[in-house]
Amino acid sequence: MTETHTFPKGLPDWSNLEVIHKNALPPRASFHLYDNEANALARDTTKSRSLSLSGTWKFSLAKSPFDAPPDFFEKKFDAQKWGKIEVPGMWQLQGYGKGPQYTNVIYPFPVDPPHVPYDDNETGSYIRTFAVPKAFKGDQLRLRFEGVDSSFHVWMNGKEVGYSQGSRSPSEFDITALVDVDGENTLAVQVYQFCDGSYIEDQDQWWLSGIFRDVNLLAFPKVHFQDFKIQTLLDSKYEDATLSVEVDLNTKSDVNLKLLDATGTTVVSASQSASPSTAFSFLIKNPNKWTAETPYLHQLVLSTSDCTVQQRVGFRNSELKNGVFLVNGKPVKFRGVNRHEHHPDHGRSVPYEFLVKDLLLMKTHNINAIRTSHQINDPRLYDLADELGLWVMDECDLECHGFGEVDITSLPAEHRNLSDIDKVKHRIRSPARWTSDNPAWEEAYIDRARQAIYRDKNHACVIMWSLGNESFYGRNHQKMYDFIKAYDPTRLIHYEGDYDAQTVDIYSRMYTSAEDIIKFATESETWEKPLVMCEYEHAMGNGPGNIKEYIDAFYKYPRLMGGFVWEWANHGLRTKSADGEEYMAYGGDFGDEPNDGNFVMDGLLFSNHTPAPGLIEYSKAIEPVQVLGGSKDKVKIINRYDFATLDHLKCEWSLVSDGSKKVGKEVKIPKGVQPGEIAELPIEGLSEIPSGESYLELNFTLLASTNWARAGHTLAFGQIPLSKPETLTTLKGSPSAPVVKQLSPQILEIASSAAQWKFNVVHGTLISWIHDGSELIHTPPILDFYRAQTDNDLPSVFGKDWTGYRLHQTKSHVRSVSWTPGPAGLVVVVSARIAPPVLEWSVDCTFTYTFTDKHLSIKVKGKLRGDSVPSTFARIGLTLGLNGVESASWFGRGPGESYRDKKLSQKLGNYSLSVDELFTDYEFPQETANRTDTRWVSLDGKDGKKLLKASFGELEEASFTALHYTASDIDAAKHPYELHKKKKDETIVRLDWAHHGLGTGACGPATLPDYQLKAGGFEYEVLLE
Repeated sequence: MTETHTFPKGLPDWSNLEVIHKNALPPRASFHLYDNEANALARDTTKSRSLSLSGTWKFSLAKSPFDAPPDFFEKKFDAQKWGKIEVPGMWQLQGYGKGPQYTNVIYPFPVDPPHVPYDDNETGSYIRTFAVPKAFKGDQLRLRFEGVDSSFHVWMNGKEVGYSQGSRSPSEFDITALVDVDGENTLAVQVYQFCDGSYIEDQDQWWLSGIFRDVNLLAFPKVHFQDFKIQTLLDSKYEDATLSVEVDLNTKSDVNLKLLDATGTTVVSASQSASPSTAFSFLIKNPNKWTAETPYLHQLVLSTSDCTVQQRVGFRNSELKNGVFLVNGKPVKFRGVNRHEHHPDHGRSVPYEFLVKDLLLMKTHNINAIRTSHQINDPRLYDLADELGLWVMDECDLECHGFGEVDITSLPAEHRNLSDIDKVKHRIRSPARWTSDNPAWEEAYIDRARQAIYRDKNHACVIMWSLGNESFYGRNHQKMYDFIKAYDPTRLIHYEGDYDAQTVDIYSRMYTSAEDIIKFATESETWEKPLVMCEYEHAMGNGPGNIKEYIDAFYKYPRLMGGFVWEWANHGLRTKSADGEEYMAYGGDFGDEPNDGNFVMDGLLFSNHTPAPGLIEYSKAIEPVQVLGGSKDKVKIINRYDFATLDHLKCEWSLVSDGSKKVGKEVKIPKGVQPGEIAELPIEGLSEIPSGESYLELNFTLLASTNWARAGHTLAFGQIPLSKPETLTTLKGSPSAPVVKQLSPQILEIASSAAQWKFNVVHGTLISWIHDGSELIHTPPILDFYRAQTDNDLPSVFGKDWTGYRLHQTKSHVRSVSWTPGPAGLVVVVSARIAPPVLEWSVDCTFTYTFTDKHLSIKVKGKLRGDSVPSTFARIGLTLGLNGVESASWFGRGPGESYRDKKLSQKLGNYSLSVDELFTDYEFPQETANRTDTRWVSLDGKDGKKLLKASFGELEEASFTALHYTASDIDAAKHPYELHKKKKDETIVRLDWAHHGLGTGACGPATLPDYQLKAGGFEYEVLLE
């Protein structure tokens, strides 16, 4: 009789919804055991009862689990020919496999939940050996993985230990019975790129795989802690506190507890028996409270006869009262960011020093909160946030956004580009049916909550739990909520996908306009639940614009809790082009298909985690002290802290004028200025104001060093105008006429003591400017309405409009030219029609060039004509190419780039930078380098020699750029190295009278009406000398 064989023999664990963990120990708080109190209080894990198994492992990669070596876990297996891999790390970033793949929403594999492909599922086999330290003999030995993407099996000395999934959650196994405490041990791990859990790990990030967090061997002595849970409950006056500590041991024993304050003084101590659990409860009289502004930490020490554990404790509570979010009884505003785990070389495997740098950058840039998008982060982040002072919205490792794309056909075509919240009412069927509202996935969802809450429950910084991200809304979210509330009723719970807050404690929105959240905040006089912007101000490329409008709304309306900018950093991965040029790669650069391109480049930091201009602007918008206005004698400020007074700050004034900056005296800040309170500061020692434009500048710095910045670090500034700029009429003075010759029917030559010009009267163009014997003009000035598009322009109605109406292809067509010599100068009037090919719209312009012995004035008057015209222009200004320009000096906003809706971080003053320094090298090339509110700019040659100066007089929002690239070069390049190849010797200069703002149109509101450059008539002038 013929026997039938079946492959595979059973459903693999990694494609089986019934299997989440096998033989894994219950989740617990993140802690290390120590031999004594002194070692525990030192918080040095090298002194703990642990052995790091991170480092170099043997490694082999197969296309699928069934192609992997079937017996590699055997102790006698010969892995001599295998490669090497660093743990922690991602194998795609160490030269293995198909390479990284980036998708924002879509799944990278065929959708058939809970099944993932059998034949196309890269599988990494890891081997390492280790010896057990002698001190661990007789202990329970545990193997702890802090994070493995996406799932894995473990073997010890040829015996299967277990299986686990949940990529960013820890997994712990008891391996005592399988370990040889006297000899060499072989640890084997098999990691699968995809598992059924991958359907709910569809976050907006790279698909990367491997053992990406630390691995440790832990020794738990005969009497040890299984877990402990700390809660601090403040009384109704937010003064005294009840400290509750629940302790679980592995066996009956006595437990000693000691609470120390920050000086090491014992606050309370006690001992009681656990059988094997016990609960301590103490009334603590008016302890110092923990907040993100005042992160005061106590030390809790628990000990048994065999071991000691330590946990820092912050006394604080959080709640809703009258619909307002309070911490310790005070309203709190989140001035936060969404932080993915990212490193340009290691992906989600982030070195500790890099993590520290991230959080210090946040603190020094006034950020007070982190949303751990969209998974629980490295456990060391929470220790740092406790210590430095950062609110944390701790988010479960859950997202299944890709099901929305699977069900896109359930939406009429005209609704497919709506936001998720707006799609709901148009859907025929809900994507939640796949997992979020599917009872079969209930345990998978609850496990995500359990892992997060148990691990991070004892951290003061964790102020709120989040059920995940972009997973629609279904019964399993309710189950998660119920589980969390039963275990931890002290914290609020967030989930944006529950749009009507049916389940969760607060409303949440993404990318809603400031106008709409104000409507929400004012729709009724009373309310039960506040609103947080869990994502806003999408920081992609050159942006974000209009931050101020959101921040003003947060402060004004009590129902608004603040928000978290999307996102902290670009996710570019360092790689090289075919020619060896290094760059930061995005989706598609590794041949990954499908992909979502450069949408992974949307952070306040560049991919190497240095600040991009957007971070500087955000830092200014959320500064803790705002200057409201004033005069040379007194200034009004407001304290924007939530808890702190201004007593820890120092204020000094200076006088900024065109050509000078006078450092003044210290300004006395009144003692005890409370949060939200307005104070008046007297200005002493400022008497004479120079002629011309001047500003009183106030800088607020730290009086003393902190654990995140040194004394003198600037936290806030403000500038108050004291006098107005000079007008163009004043600047012109009373010049005399130059010498004019007609060299030919086409060419006029105009000569003065300062310069020689040539003007082509047929083309209506200034074609030559000789200065000190050298030709300045490389390409003649033209009137221009286009800029290279930004990430925020491209998808918005504005960018599409500019391209559709061919603003980038407009040319000047001369209708007539006249010239009239006179005693005050030569006046050349050019009548021209500026228009693109193909279309019938135009801007009919009159240019008036006035040449004198000292300068050249260019006036332009334009009128928009046509039946179908652009709604906006990108800019209105002159574009010209200049020879010999090495740098620019100017009076206006600086030193960084600025735009109408992204300029408040840049102070008004005198600045000088090289042309290369003016350029922001965005990782996806786009419009850059604008300096707005410019009164004048001097384009300078070698050694600072002045070549050409342009003055705008009192015109608001006049701007300039000076680059070695044209707009078309920038538009064409998709990576910096491609743009760099087109770098020109000449300098492309823009002198703009007006420009369109930036907005956040890549994902969110496009440029607001106040910052749009509406197409229409205009009249402007610039003075060149």
